[in-house]
Formats: sequence, C-alpha cells, structure tokens
Amino acid sequence: MVDKRIRIGYQIPNFTYPDPLEPENAGPVADIFPTVAAQAREAERSGFDTVFVMDHFYQLPGLGAPSEPMLEAYTTLGALSGATSEIKLSALVTGNTYRNPAMLAKTVTTLDVVSGGRAVCAIGAGWFQLEHDQMGFEFGTFTDRFERLSESLEILSPMLRGGRPELTGKWYSAHDTLNQPRLRDDLPIMLGGGGEKKTFGLAARYADHLNVICNASELPRKMDALAARCEEAGRDRDTLETSFLSFVIMDADGDRARSLAHDYLRKTGVDPEVIDDETYARATDRMFIGTPDDVADQLQRRVLDQGIDGLVINMVPNGHLPGKVAEAGAMLTALLN
Repeated sequence: MVDKRIRIGYQIPNFTYPDPLEPENAGPVADIFPTVAAQAREAERSGFDTVFVMDHFYQLPGLGAPSEPMLEAYTTLGALSGATSEIKLSALVTGNTYRNPAMLAKTVTTLDVVSGGRAVCAIGAGWFQLEHDQMGFEFGTFTDRFERLSESLEILSPMLRGGRPELTGKWYSAHDTLNQPRLRDDLPIMLGGGGEKKTFGLAARYADHLNVICNASELPRKMDALAARCEEAGRDRDTLETSFLSFVIMDADGDRARSLAHDYLRKTGVDPEVIDDETYARATDRMFIGTPDDVADQLQRRVLDQGIDGLVINMVPNGHLPGKVAEAGAMLTALLN
C-alpha cells in the first residue's frame, strides 16, 4: 500500500516552456505535457513522494499573465498516473467553487483506482475571482466560499471512506450517495490555505494533512493558531500532518540563482534594483534562493524549525530543465531524513 504521508512534494505551477521568464518565447503546445511528465518522472526518481499541479484555468498573478498556458488539473493528473508508477498525485489544491463535491469524490477516487492507490484529495475554498467571472462560476463572498467548503467536506469525507452521505444543505445536497469502485477507505484528505480560523478549523475536523500557504515569516503565528483549532476540535495536533509551499530558486552557482530570482521578480512587476530592503524581504518571503546548501539552511531555519513537518516546493524559473528536480530532491532528502 502506498504510504499516505506527504513529506517531500514537487508542485508544477507553470506550463510556459522553454523559458518561464520569457513567455513570449514559449515553445510548441505539443511539448507542454512531455515536459510536465519528465518533471514528474524525475521527481519520482529523486526522493519526492508527491507531485502536484494547480487547479486553475488561468495562470495566477505572481506567476505570470492570465493568458499563459494552464492545463486542467485532473486531466493532467490522470495522464501522469500513466507516466509514473509510484509517486502520489494531487492538485494543490482543488478549487471547491469549480467542482460539485460528489463529482469531485468520484473524480479523485477514479484517479486513485487508475493510479494504483496514489491519489490525494486536496481542496481549498477557491480565491481567483477572474477565473470565476470569465468562466461563469459563482464566486460569492468570503463567507459563502467557506460555507460551501464546509458542506463539501460533509459529502467528500464519507464518500472517500465508504460512507453514503445524506445532506440537504444551503449549497449542496447528497442523498445516500454511492462511490464505487474504491481501492481503499483511507484516501487522504488535504486542505490547503492559510486561514487561521476557517481553513485551520476545517482541517482539524476533516483533514489528514494541511498544506500551509502563507509567508514564511507568518509561520510561528500560523502554527499557534493551528494548535488552538485542534484543541477546540478535540484533536491531537500531532495527528494532523503539515507541509509548507516554498518557492525555490536554486542553482549550484549561487549568483546565477540570485539572478534568476531577480528576473522572476521583474516578471511579477517588482524591480529588485529600486526597492528598499524591507520591500525586498516582503517580496521574497515565500522564496528560498541560492545554492542547494543555502536553500537547505533557509528551509530549516524559516520553515522546519517553526514546527512544519514536510516541504512542498516549486521551481518556476528552472524546474523544467533536466536535472534540476533531481538536485532539489537530493537536497530535500538529506534535509528531512
């Protein structure tokens, strides 16, 4: 049986190849998925236990322009199940507003079956309004989205675990709902986000794993809030596994890594040559930049020492280049083992 733990994850949030920093020079569309699959296979060979793609339809602010390529998550994960053999597969994270929860349960369970028990059901409230507005999904208020997420989990959780949910809610309904076939009744549920009350509270009630999405400097407060939500739910905090999403910009040449980081910041509208130190620190609060030794030291001090269990990284500027994922896998394996 596949190990349920998520200790070392690799996220692929970018599909602009060959150079994400120069999207105008993107290569042929036909080359996109082979490049994604190559990264997933390299991650599998290099110590990563999970590969993630984003559940978005447009590229996100901070990563690129909305018009840059974005593959649909579950089609991509299904294809990756055939391109890999051992690594777990997940969205980071599924946007609840895009997907009926009973249908999502069926989708993730089918991914689990076709991949031989390698799926993770990861979900969050949804946040990127442009996608909703342009594609016709209801966005609603902040409160609406978390009400919907809470109801979704009342349906998802039993369907993934052999139950037949019964709910007539404000947003969703399910009536003695079936979910067959299933390989197992312990398919892991991950929540993703940084909300100290709502997201963390739902994670304490429903999740096996929480991926904390925030600035690294916020982690001490986030971990205190998570402990409080677990106490309120009557749950041992140690039974809820955690990870942190980290933007890694790494190269054996530290100057090259820092140059890539500066190019990446310019692409997102931040000029590192003209901002002050405080602004630069805020702009790079989720980034880990330098040689493998530099990045390992930063991840240890800024993340693991704050009480986080595992690391999910992306490598937007250069992760698509052969060998870069392997370098990161070696660094993370040494760090976490």
